[in-house]
Amino acid sequence: MKTATIKLFLLFAGAVLFNIIFWQEKIAVNALLFAAFILLSVFYLYPAAFTKPGMKWLLLAHTVTVVTLVIHNTLLSKLAFGATLLLVVVFVQFLHRSVWYAAASAVGNYLLFVFSFLEDIRQVKSNEIKYPGITKALRFTVIPLMIMAIFFTIYSFSNSVFNDVVNDIGIALKKFFSRFFEWFNWERFGFLMLGLFVSGGLLLKMRSNIFSENEFSKRNDMLRKKHDLKAWKASAFFDMLTLFMGRFANGIMALRNENTVGIISLAMLNLLLLIINGIDIIYVWFGSSYNNNINLTEYVHEGAGMLIFSIVLAMMVLLFFFRGNLNFYKRNKWLRHGAYGWIFQNVILVVSVLLRDYYYIEHMGLAYKRIGVLVFLLMVLFGLITVFIKIHKRKTGYYLWRVNGWFAIGMLVVASCVHWDETIASYNLTHKNNVPLDVKFLLTLSDKILPLLEQNKDVLSAKTTVINGEGELFYRSGLSPLQMFEMRKQDFFEEQKKYTWLSWNASDNYVKKNLESTGISKLY
Repeated sequence: MKTATIKLFLLFAGAVLFNIIFWQEKIAVNALLFAAFILLSVFYLYPAAFTKPGMKWLLLAHTVTVVTLVIHNTLLSKLAFGATLLLVVVFVQFLHRSVWYAAASAVGNYLLFVFSFLEDIRQVKSNEIKYPGITKALRFTVIPLMIMAIFFTIYSFSNSVFNDVVNDIGIALKKFFSRFFEWFNWERFGFLMLGLFVSGGLLLKMRSNIFSENEFSKRNDMLRKKHDLKAWKASAFFDMLTLFMGRFANGIMALRNENTVGIISLAMLNLLLLIINGIDIIYVWFGSSYNNNINLTEYVHEGAGMLIFSIVLAMMVLLFFFRGNLNFYKRNKWLRHGAYGWIFQNVILVVSVLLRDYYYIEHMGLAYKRIGVLVFLLMVLFGLITVFIKIHKRKTGYYLWRVNGWFAIGMLVVASCVHWDETIASYNLTHKNNVPLDVKFLLTLSDKILPLLEQNKDVLSAKTTVINGEGELFYRSGLSPLQMFEMRKQDFFEEQKKYTWLSWNASDNYVKKNLESTGISKLY
């Protein structure tokens, strides 16, 4: 069989498998089966891909997400599972080094799925699979079948027992087909088409290698280039420099003038940030004291907003001045020192916001946004390190995007290893005597926290006031917290009855066993 025929066979097999194992089920153990089918298929189609650099690390990352999906079954673990599966497939099909270009190829696979599908059908010619003798056999059986049909009708009228047997067979066939069409409804047909689309984007590679070819023209290390003066004067960068520098942006002294402007700019920015950091060190690092008059939400968000602005500004300024030949200018010593100082001061700013977030968690408990700030700070810190490497080692902008993209994927995989809802609920309930407990927020978390709430059922009846609590944003019910909790437990057990072993995951199994041990399941 030719490759096109094999691809189509695997495509339809994947669509049917998707339809069978995911229909009205949770994404759990069935995801393991689907991932195994997809990976075996792509490695069968591209056997040499396993030897590609980094493929083993990608497979390891995907294996971790599969395990976390089956254990935690959180939205984050499902996102990590899908992202790593897509990356493995795309890195098998194309030559890539960057997450971003690989993502572009993945999008291309799905956007051009119909064209890839039609092209494979076109390649499957009618003479690929031959059926010798079928036409001849049909010709020889037409007359015997007609004769048998005549005598079948005569015997069914003449013999009552034979007629009863025929009727029973007819009733059985009628029931079978009625059940079949009940099973195969339009909704499920649409789900089958979804499975065809999902499998197609994974298994059918688009014909163009535009993103792969474009990426391999990119370099990690900068090279000194001799600019075409006409092209340079026609660029947007030249227009911007001319707007601010006038005639100093032109001529043989342009590079020296640009270096001077960069030194002055970074000196002013460093001075401004030095004042901000000095205030934070005095009042946040060593002089912080919490009182009820402080709005911690504004206190943290103000710092995070300033950090975002500062980092974006830092990236833009540094990438602008170190975009080209200024990296190789012999007298750029003070410009580099100014850039290093700017990066170091942003690291101090990261620490300041980290302390703000720490105070927030200490006095108000854990929540999604507070954890999100911590993750963001870690990514920003890594970004600052890579900007330092870019300037010090004369790396390209492509290097920044590539390395930070891989770090983001690594963060996603690591973050999927933690059940954050359980972590939030456990921390807040453990510190319920020290922080205002947002019970309504806890009731909006996943089912994994139900056993914890069962063990701390007293908090559901307690009257607590939470200023700017996330529960007020997400809690959409007129029921009391205790009533909502009882309804959540009932819904959990009723929902579990609908699923088969394909939806098994350790998280639901943990909740079920813990609640059953208290005898609650008997009530539902």
